[in-house]
Amino acid sequence: MAWDEWEQLKTQAAGRQSDQMQLNRVPDEGGGGGGGSYGDLKASETDLAKIGTNAFKLFNRLWDEARVAGPSSSKAAEDLKTQGFELGAGLAHVAKRWDEQLGSLRDACSHISNHMRVTKKIHKDDEHYITGQLSSIATLDSGFDERVGEAGAKNKIYGENKKDEKDKD
Repeated sequence: MAWDEWEQLKTQAAGRQSDQMQLNRVPDEGGGGGGGSYGDLKASETDLAKIGTNAFKLFNRLWDEARVAGPSSSKAAEDLKTQGFELGAGLAHVAKRWDEQLGSLRDACSHISNHMRVTKKIHKDDEHYITGQLSSIATLDSGFDERVGEAGAKNKIYGENKKDEKDKD
C-alpha cells in the first residue's frame, strides 16, 4: 500500500469518526438520544473466569505458535551475515524485536489471567464492607429522622425495649 493511499484512508476514517462520536452530551428531552441506561457496573464471577481462562489460553498459544523467531531465525541471520549479506543484520534485529514484543504480550496475558482470579473476591469483599457501612448509616439516620415516628414517641426502628414491656404489666 502506498503512503499516499494510507494517508487518504486515515483522513477518511477520521472524518467518519468525528461525525459519529459525541462525548459529554445530555440526552434529548423525552428520553431519546443516549441509547443506554446508567447503572452499576456488573461482572459476574463467570464472566471474569472466562476472561482469565481466555488470557491463559492465549498465553500458552503465543508460546506454542508465535515463537517463529527462535534459534532457526538467529542461525539464519548469522549464516547470512557470514556470507556477506546485509539482510542478516536486519533479520537478527527483527528476530530480537519479535522475541521482546512476544515476551511483553505474554506478560500482559499472564497479568490479565492472574488479575481476573482475584478481582471478583476483592470486589465482593468491598461490596460487603460498603453495604455494611451504608446500612448502619441508614439506621442511625432514621433514629434522628422525625418523619419516622411521632415527636416524643420511641422510634420503631430500634424495636421494642424489654424494660418498657415490663412497665406495661
